[in-house]
Amino acid sequence: MSSDRPLLSELKSATIARFQLLSIVLISLWSIEIIDFLMFGGRLDGYGIRPRSLSGLWGIPLAPLLHGGFRHLIANTVPLLTLSWWVMMRSMGTWLMATVMITLLGGASTWLLARGGSVHIGASGLIFGYLGFLVARGYFERTMGAIAISLFVLITYGAMFWGVFPSQPGISWESHLFGFISGIIAAYWLTSKPDIISDR
Repeated sequence: MSSDRPLLSELKSATIARFQLLSIVLISLWSIEIIDFLMFGGRLDGYGIRPRSLSGLWGIPLAPLLHGGFRHLIANTVPLLTLSWWVMMRSMGTWLMATVMITLLGGASTWLLARGGSVHIGASGLIFGYLGFLVARGYFERTMGAIAISLFVLITYGAMFWGVFPSQPGISWESHLFGFISGIIAAYWLTSKPDIISDR
């Protein structure tokens, strides 16, 4: 029993760290939306990704933090937290690097290739990036744990794949598509790299 205690302690510490980090993410997103609603009347949404506009470059890092109202944020909250947690199961470092890669690569691709005259905001690009990462991780890593998570995500969130195709007006299918592709690229790169930040 004593040999199990360090492992249980590490597992508990990692779980607490994931919970704390996701709490910070959640509080930050909701605080930004509340401030935007109360103080700016939604004008912060204009700082999203504006394709092929120099001023729109700021939207690459900012877009995941901005939402077009509370309904938009509510729709993104649960899948963002759930998929983030599954990415963190590999390590916190993996989640951090995947988040940076998806945000920058997916955002830059949206800026370069999306429809002109549009503004792209919301964490859905990250959500689809995590989806792509988790599905591809099972293929690239080929461990039982990674494959099991990939299958679970496919079964649970498989319907989301329709989001990478043009559908309803006002929905950034481009950020979904490029986020998903960026997640696959992140899975390929990160599964062959040592973790930069360890949970231990």
